[in-house]
Amino acid sequence: MQLEINVIDAFTDIVFKGNSAAVIITDSWLSNDLMQSIAMENNLSETAFLVANKSDSLDNKDQSDKIATYHIRWFSPLTEIDFCGHATLASAFVLFKKNPNLATIKFLAKAVGILSVVQMDDGKIQMDFPNTKPEKIEDIPDSLLAGLSIAPVEVYRNSQAYFVVYHSASDVLSVVRNNEMLKQLAPLDVVVTCQSELGEYDGYDFISRYFWPANGGDEDPVTGSIHTGLAPLWAERLGKSELVAYQASSRGGVLNCVVAGDRVLISGNAIQYLTGFITV
Repeated sequence: MQLEINVIDAFTDIVFKGNSAAVIITDSWLSNDLMQSIAMENNLSETAFLVANKSDSLDNKDQSDKIATYHIRWFSPLTEIDFCGHATLASAFVLFKKNPNLATIKFLAKAVGILSVVQMDDGKIQMDFPNTKPEKIEDIPDSLLAGLSIAPVEVYRNSQAYFVVYHSASDVLSVVRNNEMLKQLAPLDVVVTCQSELGEYDGYDFISRYFWPANGGDEDPVTGSIHTGLAPLWAERLGKSELVAYQASSRGGVLNCVVAGDRVLISGNAIQYLTGFITV
């Protein structure tokens, strides 16, 4: 069996930057084992699998107002993931490219419901996600303290990760992690963050890095899902609802965020790296 595969660099307009995701569209779901094996073979942060919603028909819709609906699932090389932002962006990029008349894509995901995606006039793709603002915790796990070389200033938590707040960009950039200790926090991952500073990160509101040894690998290059928690956290601290974020991995990526009540709108660019076929 041959399957078309597209590899997209998300949250960037420069190839080899941002976060890479593979996108595979099929008529029906492959087996869980096969999807996991493909994701492991791809060895990217995520491989997204899409299946068109069978009840969705575009035949009678106006060409300027088309809506397509797809079921979506995300797999890291290690496991299926409940929610992935950059692979959603990559999937939307592929679908908009294949169907230039599309106005809106709705992704159906078991853990997070319906995710609406539109392509804006400036070319960025905007995704409508649930607000997952974290709550401050006082009882910090020993594994978290032992797993990071720099002690947190504050720690927050949501259903995805622990949020470690630092004073400065130098702390975010230089912190060293102990993956074996951080794995003990599973199923939660760890994001470290601080308010942006003048200089290299002037023009951004906050920066972050994301560690996920329990679920995917050492460090995720750019993580859309975690910004559904980071954006409302920093929106409250900075007193603004529109923010520009930079994820300071070795590849780096830019995310535009708007906090709107119980939703967080995250937008970014994407660029094609590869298209081809795999044989399974």
